Amino acid sequence: MIDRISSPQSGSLPARKTADAAQTSFGAQLLQRQQESQSVAFSKHARERAEQRGIQVDDQLMDQLNDTVEKAQAKGATNILAFDTTRAFIINVPNGRVITTMSPEEMKENIFTNIDGAVIL
Repeated sequence: MIDRISSPQSGSLPARKTADAAQTSFGAQLLQRQQESQSVAFSKHARERAEQRGIQVDDQLMDQLNDTVEKAQAKGATNILAFDTTRAFIINVPNGRVITTMSPEEMKENIFTNIDGAVIL
């Protein structure tokens, strides 16, 4: 009888380890997929501002913004200014969200506050 009682218990331990390993593997895969699919998104405000200001949001721009956010994350930045000569974007890095956009006219004589990084596109 002792053998019968100990056999199921010892037999169930490896199954639990296998289930834990599968969950860890699943969790790691899920995190990796989330990171791969994570891309910059525009807030409603930023979309409206881009449209009003004639700023084209195309695939090339989105690729640039995604690269910018990845680099900013690696440096530990939380809010950045990403800009070039024709446009500027304030981006919340942890959320991957463009908060607002600006045209060259609006960038002149403007002070940017509450940012901890700047990136030239």
